[in-house]
Amino acid sequence: MIKILVTGGAGNIGGALARCLVKKAKYHVVVADNLVTGSINNLPQGYDNFTFVKCDVNNYNDLSAVMLAFKFDYVFHYAALVGVNRTLKNPIAVLEDIEGIKHILNLSKNTGVKRIFYSSSSEVYGEPVEFPQNEHTTPLNSRLPYAIVKNVGEAFFKSYQKEYGLDFTIFRFFNTYGPNQSIDFVVSKFVEAALNNRDIIIYGDGSQTRTFCYIDDNIEVTTRVFEESLYLNEVINIGNAEETSVLDLAKIIIKLTGSISEIKHVAPLKEGDMTRRKPDNGKMLKILNRDLLTIEQGVAHILQLKYNLTQ
Repeated sequence: MIKILVTGGAGNIGGALARCLVKKAKYHVVVADNLVTGSINNLPQGYDNFTFVKCDVNNYNDLSAVMLAFKFDYVFHYAALVGVNRTLKNPIAVLEDIEGIKHILNLSKNTGVKRIFYSSSSEVYGEPVEFPQNEHTTPLNSRLPYAIVKNVGEAFFKSYQKEYGLDFTIFRFFNTYGPNQSIDFVVSKFVEAALNNRDIIIYGDGSQTRTFCYIDDNIEVTTRVFEESLYLNEVINIGNAEETSVLDLAKIIIKLTGSISEIKHVAPLKEGDMTRRKPDNGKMLKILNRDLLTIEQGVAHILQLKYNLTQ
């Protein structure tokens, strides 16, 4: 049986990945998560080939106990402190994630892990210098701890491959959303407000753009990269290339929910709210060979799956 570790597997993306992988009996999937931002509800249920371990990957003793016990073949390192407001308020805790990266790499190197998949972020691009944002262009102009940690993490994975031959693939995730995402994030926050006819709060004028990737598109690509041994020791953007302003996102959600919510503008965030995001997702499209879900389709899926509302 192939043993797979998913750190941060109680989160939105990690949980969806674990629920997908565990459906194949040839995998034994182990999720390690401290449940600070994740939820038990995101974990697979009713599978004999699934194990959950509550632990903090930034704690070497916690993580080593898990990795030495199972001797994993593959690791998906998705554990991280996430969310713009949370990471801005807890910069030291964000920087501590560097320890988790080092622990994962050292233990993987010493226990025979064949390949690690690392969840990086669009934040590594900072304020972008070109569009679309290409995997080979990383301007390193962001001073935010979260972006710095992701950049440092990428450097660690590349360095361990060069020095120890430990293979990796780096996924740079762009705003992945879905029905199991917590309300700390913009799509779920807006949907929740709209369904309750509360004001939708937007920082600044709402002209800042994001590209929203539905969770199913993310999982299909990342699992195929894993199972088909694609993009070994490379970086791949995982995201939609269709830009949507935050203001338009609010209007789309109000329309799809039939809400009477009003849009309220407040002062822009002092930091952490980049003006624009647009990935070069050519690698992703080559794998899927199809169009990605639009934001309208994705929100409709959330309304149906999570709230039993149909259009």
